[in-house]
Amino acid sequence: MSHKVEFELGGRMMTIECGHLANQANGAVTVRYADSMVVSTVCARTEPKKGFDFFPLTIEYREKSYAAGKIPGGFFKREGRPSGKEIISARIIDRPIRPLFPPDFKGETQCISYIISHDQQNDTDILALVGTGAALAVSDVPFEKTIAGVRVGRIDGQLVINPTIGKLDESDMSIAMAGSADSITMVEGGGREVSEEDLMEALVFGHDHIKMIIEKIEELKAVCGKKTFEYEPSVIDETLVGKVKEMVGNRLDEFNRIGDKETRRSNKKKMAQEIMEALAEEFPESELDIKMVINDLDAETMRKMILEENRRIDGRGFDDIREITCEVGYLPRAHGSAVFTRGQTQALVAVTLGTKIDEQRLDELEGESTKSYMLHYNFPPFSTGETKPIRGTNRREIGHGMLAERALFPVIPTEAGFPYTVRVVSDIMESNGSSSMASVCGGSLALMDAGVPIKSAVAGIAMGLIKSEDKVVILTDILGDEDHFGDMDFKVSGTTEGVTAIQMDIKISGLDIETMRLALEKAKQARLKILDAMNATISKHRDQLSEYAPRIIIIKINPSKIGDVIGPGGKMIRSITDETGVKIDIDDDGTVLIASTDAEAGRRAKERVEAIVEEAEVGKVYDGTVNRVTGFGAFVEILPGTDGLLHISELDNQRVNRVEDIVNLGDRVTVKVISIDQDGKIRLSRRALLPRGPGTDHEQDRDRDRDRNRKPARPRRS
Repeated sequence: MSHKVEFELGGRMMTIECGHLANQANGAVTVRYADSMVVSTVCARTEPKKGFDFFPLTIEYREKSYAAGKIPGGFFKREGRPSGKEIISARIIDRPIRPLFPPDFKGETQCISYIISHDQQNDTDILALVGTGAALAVSDVPFEKTIAGVRVGRIDGQLVINPTIGKLDESDMSIAMAGSADSITMVEGGGREVSEEDLMEALVFGHDHIKMIIEKIEELKAVCGKKTFEYEPSVIDETLVGKVKEMVGNRLDEFNRIGDKETRRSNKKKMAQEIMEALAEEFPESELDIKMVINDLDAETMRKMILEENRRIDGRGFDDIREITCEVGYLPRAHGSAVFTRGQTQALVAVTLGTKIDEQRLDELEGESTKSYMLHYNFPPFSTGETKPIRGTNRREIGHGMLAERALFPVIPTEAGFPYTVRVVSDIMESNGSSSMASVCGGSLALMDAGVPIKSAVAGIAMGLIKSEDKVVILTDILGDEDHFGDMDFKVSGTTEGVTAIQMDIKISGLDIETMRLALEKAKQARLKILDAMNATISKHRDQLSEYAPRIIIIKINPSKIGDVIGPGGKMIRSITDETGVKIDIDDDGTVLIASTDAEAGRRAKERVEAIVEEAEVGKVYDGTVNRVTGFGAFVEILPGTDGLLHISELDNQRVNRVEDIVNLGDRVTVKVISIDQDGKIRLSRRALLPRGPGTDHEQDRDRDRDRNRKPARPRRS
């Protein structure tokens, strides 16, 4: 039997239904918002999954092509591997729910959301977040509290809940957020240099609506919720825990005062190996448990050091930023490059400029579109001194790249002012915390080095949190271990004017508004310091592009002439590109983009295109080719694809009996346009360019010729 709740949200009706689809799952709901629909499910096992030192939770967000009335492309005509949008949406769902499962629950858990209807106006990522929260609430899977989510925009100064896809273009912020009834659990989004005060106002506004959604989910849970199942807790033998604690002693306290990451990690690894070897006989096949105990002790030691001694691992103060160095122009052939180093985190960033042909083409449920700016983030294993197989781009790399891309987007110039496709690539050379924010800083520097006219520099910082029952400590510019053992990773990017991107991950059940406000203020102060360091290296974009970057020449032509430039089967445009080596792209509105690293080649291509689209003008002289001869004159091609009639009477000052006496097929002849009629027919004259003979006048000659050709009048009947 199905049950549903309905309510208005953002001026549209949202329906959450349980008991209609996927009833064999531990929990399942269908969420409808206008004509967009998502089915969200959760399945879990009661017994812990062996061999894992983390909670085995997987989140899948999958878009079905039929949802928007489409058939997938490709040979197989099926949905394939998840797109970037699907991966980002899955991460938005994962982050707020992962901390809310019981610490001792290690049963394999999977949450899947299928997009089954998409009206191309109401995005489905937030619906899937709401659906997953509702599915967990009505399921028998152990889960701490009900969550929901919304997207907050601001249009014409007014905050809006779940703005439509079309309206998001008008919004100066887009913040996806999740929360419970008493706190915020996840934030991800960006804005056009939004102030911290406005951002906090948006978060409070969004949380108020989240609480309303949760009330409705609780109503649904009351009528169709299941009793939480009994599960086998994942516990470690207390005897083993005691032995490990005894053998560790105070060594972790000593190691966590070593500032260098590699030395600290090497000492910990050596200690763990010694303990595992010593306990191997008494506790066989317990290596993973021993590592988990050491990890918990490590976290406890580091957190105690911060909370009780006010000391960080590397000795910095809570608000201190690691040493920063900035380099630009590092790569000799890249169009722009930078190396940004902050402590032991380093990003090598390169910028490549391309043409419209290089744009990324997207075919999504929302519709087809193109993307002329992109940022790609790569995290190779050597950046942390490890050996791992490289099997394509992973979800973390896609997520970090999208965050950095969003951070820089508000300062990227429009295509009208800078008609290039811009690709930024960040390769992480070293990592000890906040490599995504290093990518933002390095990306900003590289864009300026490339001569991209960005409006201002952008910097990013990662904030951390250590929280106990009676104390909260906010850390600026967190290390990898502070991220790993801490309670929050709060990334904030922006300019001197405001925030451009934000992402908050927490490992506790939620964060109150005042703590977030304080973290944002500290992040702002740190961001301004980093911007000072960056501006000391390069404070504005270079005046000239790299000599290796393409120069783009823009021509506007009559759209009716596009076919002439392309030619039959692309013959004409291929001949131009083959001859000059340029790239040519033509928009439907008649905008022609000619790109070439060789200025002379670009000039020649421009002249060729202009010659093709040039239109005849009355009174202008042309050198043409005779392409057809008739008894009454010759047709002369004066422009590519454009010819006019050179009448026999306009061939010469003297009477001409045969056209062939003056011109023949294939002859080059200089002519003048003497008229163009309403149908576009062109009349030419050679005679108008000849010197006048003694006692002759062109107009009299023309009248005489006309009289000679006139037939005698027929006599009238009397």
